[in-house]
Parts: sequence; C-alpha cells; structure tokens
Amino acid sequence: MKTRCERVRILCIDDERNVLRCIRRMFLDDDIEVITAGSGEEGLKALAEVSPIHLVISDYRMPGMDGVEFLKQVYDRWPETIRIVLSGYADIASIVEAVNKGHIYQFIPKPWNEDELRFAISNALDTYFLQKKNVELTKDLKKVNDELRVINQNLESMVEERTLEIQFQNKVLKMSQNILDALPVGVVGMDSEELVVQCNQKAKGILFDGEEYYFGMNRRSFLPEEINAVIDRVLIEGEISGSTVIHGTQIHYIGNVKTYENNQDVVLLVLFPYGGGMDV
Repeated sequence: MKTRCERVRILCIDDERNVLRCIRRMFLDDDIEVITAGSGEEGLKALAEVSPIHLVISDYRMPGMDGVEFLKQVYDRWPETIRIVLSGYADIASIVEAVNKGHIYQFIPKPWNEDELRFAISNALDTYFLQKKNVELTKDLKKVNDELRVINQNLESMVEERTLEIQFQNKVLKMSQNILDALPVGVVGMDSEELVVQCNQKAKGILFDGEEYYFGMNRRSFLPEEINAVIDRVLIEGEISGSTVIHGTQIHYIGNVKTYENNQDVVLLVLFPYGGGMDV
C-alpha cells in the first residue's frame, strides 16, 4: 500500500468471521487499522464511534440489515467514506441495486483474488484522499474568493471616496482659479524646478500680449526676459518689489519665495500696470 499522510482505517462487515480474519491478515504488514463488524448494525455503531473511517468493505447478503441497506445509510451519513461490496451473489440485479442505493465504488465477487482486492482497495483509498484534497482546495478557494470579494468591496469604496475627493478638489481648484482670474492684478507662480504652475487672466494679458503659453513649461523658455530677471532677484533676495517695462507698458511687481511643509519653494509674482490703483 502507498504511504499516506494519515493512518488509514478500513471497516469490514461480514457475518462470516473467517472472511473478517482473512481481510485482517491481508494488512498485517501495512500501516492500516482494520476494524471488523459482524452485522450492518455493528458497522453503523463503529462508524459513529470512530472517525474518520476511510473505506468500508461490506458483504452483500447478511442476516438482518443487508449490505445494500447498510451502505445506503453509510452514504447518507458519511458520504465521503468509500464503499466496496463483497458478495458471492454476483447477479446483475444485486449489482444494480448496490450501485443505485449504496453508491458503491466497486463490486468484488467472492472468492476474491487477493492481489485484485488489494489493488481495488488501494485505488479506492487514492480516490478518498483525492476527494478530500479537492474539498480542502475548494474551501481554500472559497476563502480566497471571499477575501478577494471583501478587498474588491473595500477598493470600490476607496475608489468612490477618492473620486468624490478628487471631484471636490477639482471644484475647489476651479473656484480658486476663477477667483484668481477675477483679481485686478496679475499672479504668476513658479515651482522649485522653475516650471510655471499658475498664471491668472490678468497676468496673461500683461506678460504674453495675446501670445500662447503653456503651464508646466520652464519659465525661461517663454516668459519675458524682464520677468525672468525679476525672478532671478527674488530667488536671491527672497522678497522684492519694483517696476519694469513689458511690451511697452510699465509694470509694478511684488515678488517673494514661499516655502511649504514639503520643503517645496514657490516663487510668487504679483503684477499690475503703473497707475493700476495699488501702491508699491
């Protein structure tokens, strides 16, 4: 017999004691526990008291409860236990009855060939452990699927929350941009990598005179030279104010550097044409 992960138990039921002794002798050299019973009632009692019993070998014709009724009850109460019938009455009707009611694995006639019986028992036990493994894998798969379902639900909830958060942030950003665009002064912002990250409508009119510009571009590639010179001074001095001429118009400016919690430096410029109503 093959070596298995747990000790095998076989229950043999037959009203002939010599049959039980013969089967018990077959497994003297194997790590298999053989339990015997002389009737179907005794067999059911053994099944209720000892667990698990991997394989049941039952005689077909016995006084009282016959093999078919016994195996039917085994199937109903312990369906995972493999069932084999031994019988000297191998008529077609008895085989069909045993298969239909007892869901037997194999029908073996008496007298049996020992090698054939051992081979049938070995295959039956392989079937038992394969079915057991399949049940365990199914349970594991269900557990994983349940965990994945919870994770997916949490992810969906997180995505929904994040979507609402992004929508709110976009709304706030849009409102902030609208407020900046409504200001009577120009506002320009550059990050620490000198990329333009903010430019309101007033600043567009002052700096570009109708020309195209793009957020995220390096300030030196498209800002007027006069403004780049002002930004260079801000980076050195930290906070300045003054005036310059852009596109023939005198522009007052206030510039400073703000450092935020993430150590990100942002250069801010406030621009307004001379006579625009603000004192420098």
